[in-house]
Amino acid sequence: MKLKERARAAWAVLTEKGAADNAEEMTLNQLLNFLGVHKSGDAAAMSEAVYFACCKVLSEAVGKLPLKIQRATPGQGIQVMREHPYYRMLNERPNRYMTASTFWSTMELCRNHYGNAYAWIDTRDAKMPQLWPIDPTAVQVYYDNARRLDQVPDVYYRVNTPQGVLVLGSEEVLHFKSHNTLDGLVGISVREQLASTIQGNAKAQEYINKLYENGMTAKAVLQYTANLKDENVQALTRGLEAYAKGAMKDKGIENIIPVPFGVTLTPLNLKLADSQFLEIKQYTALQIASAFGVKPYQVGDYTKSSYASAEAQQLSFLVDTLLYIVKQYEEEIGYKLLTDTEEAAGYHVKFNTAVILRADQQTQINTLSAAVSSFLMTPNEARERLDLPSKPGGDELLGNGASIPVQLAGTQYTQNTAGKEEDKAWMIAAITAAVKAAIPA
Repeated sequence: MKLKERARAAWAVLTEKGAADNAEEMTLNQLLNFLGVHKSGDAAAMSEAVYFACCKVLSEAVGKLPLKIQRATPGQGIQVMREHPYYRMLNERPNRYMTASTFWSTMELCRNHYGNAYAWIDTRDAKMPQLWPIDPTAVQVYYDNARRLDQVPDVYYRVNTPQGVLVLGSEEVLHFKSHNTLDGLVGISVREQLASTIQGNAKAQEYINKLYENGMTAKAVLQYTANLKDENVQALTRGLEAYAKGAMKDKGIENIIPVPFGVTLTPLNLKLADSQFLEIKQYTALQIASAFGVKPYQVGDYTKSSYASAEAQQLSFLVDTLLYIVKQYEEEIGYKLLTDTEEAAGYHVKFNTAVILRADQQTQINTLSAAVSSFLMTPNEARERLDLPSKPGGDELLGNGASIPVQLAGTQYTQNTAGKEEDKAWMIAAITAAVKAAIPA
């Protein structure tokens, strides 16, 4: 932040409500931005490749799931309620600036990176309700057990905005927490729990970067026989280091290091293989991925992966990791956006997790064919899964003719026995008649 911008920000802060009031309202982030200092923890964690990959995998996994409002009816089963006023907001456009994919990906990223994700339920326009994401660093969560704000104890969210402090009730905010929480009100991020592990992996990457900067040369011991002053030693060292790093490349000197007479340059070779650098870094990466519930192949570790194992890991990722996240979203959204009357009528919100396990075309067609022939789906429902138009007569359940209701099980044997006896009697009568006709009277 430039000096003029800092001065302008300071003047705006000090003249808005007075220095005393804003000293209390100014958050830590605002103070750091005013001083030109930024929190290095967030940037260092997000710049770490494995941590970034885990956040990316989870955010995109939630963002790609369609979210629908459904209703369970006794007579017609599950129905998609497209006419519900919140359907388009949840499934297509939460607000006029963000698509549903972007919004839910943002929520999941904040939930993982900060431990909490917040969204304001804006119902000022009843015809077009909207959801607005809130910066988690500007939110403080309070439980009013002293009943100072209302007769009933409730959770309140204190949001620091440029226009001032905004206090929202629990029914006005969608709050998604991380899996790790000590009080049930706020979550703890994986970044905070694994701070040392993530920093260690970031330090390893810094070490690799420095090796590249130094031309993949390690530290060296400079031996000289003469008694040189400190400034002369520093000048000699800087000159040798400039040749070693390739700083003289513009002058055509790249691979030669000139050494004065009586000076010996002995490199300290520390091989990465000897220190098991790659093994340690890979183990640390697996620890970070395990904390997020992300599978190894999703962060680029294919050492023990094949096509079959990757498919099994994808199913394991859905069952072990994603279902918990999706269930939390569904519970929070259903409780905050649906009324008690709608809940009693069978309304609920549901993520379609089937998009995670989409199979190849042949497997998908075989599965749908089996579902149609087993009376589970109508042909038009199967065609809808393949994005094909409906056909006349395709809304009837079809199936194998050998399938019968359970109440009629066993009756086919009785009917077949009776039929056989009738056939036998008919054949005897026909043969007797034929014999009589052939014998002259």
